[in-house]
Amino acid sequence: MALAGLKIVFLDRDTLSPETRFRPPAFAHSLVVHQNTRPDEVAVRIADADIVISNKVPIRADAIIGAKRLKLIAIAATGTDPVDLAACRAAGVTVCNVRDYAANTVPEHVFALILSLRRSIVAYRQSVIDGRWQQSGQFCFFDHPIADLAGSTLGIFGSGSLGSAVARLGEAFGMRVLRAGRKGAAEAGEGRTPFAEVLATSDVISLNCPLNAETRGLIGRTEFALMKRHPILINASRGGLVDEEALVEALDAGQIAGAGFDVTLPEPPPADSPLMRIASRPNVVVTPHVAWASREAIQALADQLVENIELFVAGKPRNTV
Repeated sequence: MALAGLKIVFLDRDTLSPETRFRPPAFAHSLVVHQNTRPDEVAVRIADADIVISNKVPIRADAIIGAKRLKLIAIAATGTDPVDLAACRAAGVTVCNVRDYAANTVPEHVFALILSLRRSIVAYRQSVIDGRWQQSGQFCFFDHPIADLAGSTLGIFGSGSLGSAVARLGEAFGMRVLRAGRKGAAEAGEGRTPFAEVLATSDVISLNCPLNAETRGLIGRTEFALMKRHPILINASRGGLVDEEALVEALDAGQIAGAGFDVTLPEPPPADSPLMRIASRPNVVVTPHVAWASREAIQALADQLVENIELFVAGKPRNTV
C-alpha cells in the first residue's frame, strides 16, 4: 500500500494553544486544518482523509465506515473515549494516542487543587478582597479551616504514570499514600489497598483513571457514604468518573470537605450543571480542563503526535490502542 501523498485532516486545532509549534510530517502530504468541528461535520470532513488528527471531537462508527481511505486516527491526547475503537478495529483503522507528556503538569495541578482546598486559599483570598482583614482588627483571622498535608492520608485511584507521580508528590509532602484496588475486586492486589478501605481512610482522594466502561460512575452515592474522614475529592482525569449530583449531595451533607475538579461531563458544562451550581462555594475549585495544559506539556504532546504519525507511515506504529 502506497503511503505517499497522504491527506491529513486536523479536526480541532483550537484545542491546543495557538503558540504550540507543529513540525510538518517528514513525508509527502497535504494538511487540512479545522479550528473546530461539530459532531455533524465529522463524516464529511474525514470522508477522503488518510489520517485524522483529533483531540476531543467524537468520531463515531458512521463517520469511520464512510471514510474509505482512512488508515490512522492520531489522538492529540491520552484519552481515547471520543473515538469508537470497535468500529476502527472492524474497519482496519489504526488508532494511536499521546502518552506521558503530562507527567509533570497534571500532578502539579492536582496538588495545586489539594493545597488550595486544604489551606482554604480561595476562601481566604475572597475574604481579603471583601475587606475581612480590615474588619478583623488584628494581624490575621480564622474564618476558614487550614490543615497540613503532612501526616494525612492520600488515596489514589488509578494505576498509571500520573497516579504514580501524584503518589510521589504526596510522599514528598509527608503524606501516607494508599493505592486503591479495583472497584468490586475480590482482592486488592499487590501493593494495593481494598477500594472501600481507601474511601474510608483517606483525607484526600485523587482520581487518576481513564474513562471507560469499568470506571464510569466510579464515585457515586454509595462511595460518598463510605468516606468516613470527610476527605477532599480531586478529579483531574475525566468528568464521567463522578456522579455530579451525588457530589453536590455529599458536599451538602458534609460527607466530603471539599472538591477540586478540572473536568466535567459534558465539557463545557451547562450553566445549570451540578458543578457550575456550586463552583462559587469556598470549598469548591473548578478549573476548565487545563491540568494538562502547561506550555511545556502541550509542546511535548505536539512533538509526540507528529512522531506517532511518522512512525505509522514508516510501518512502525507506536502507542496503538
